[in-house]
Amino acid sequence: MKTSMSRSIFITLILTSLAGCAGMTQRQQNTAIGAAIGGVAGSILTNGSGIGTVGGAAIGGVIGHGGR
Repeated sequence: MKTSMSRSIFITLILTSLAGCAGMTQRQQNTAIGAAIGGVAGSILTNGSGIGTVGGAAIGGVIGHGGR
């Protein structure tokens, strides 16, 4: 229960922060979205490990930055 609550709060914070992307370039938006998705995926795949979350966010950000 505690883990699902933490994930829900984390996802809500990420989505709320992405709402501020209106003044960003497309590449900056892609980087932020990639980092958010990567962080969530890393957290899920490693059962909430902080290292998995940070690693997923870093990889997602790099992938998002490489897009158009």
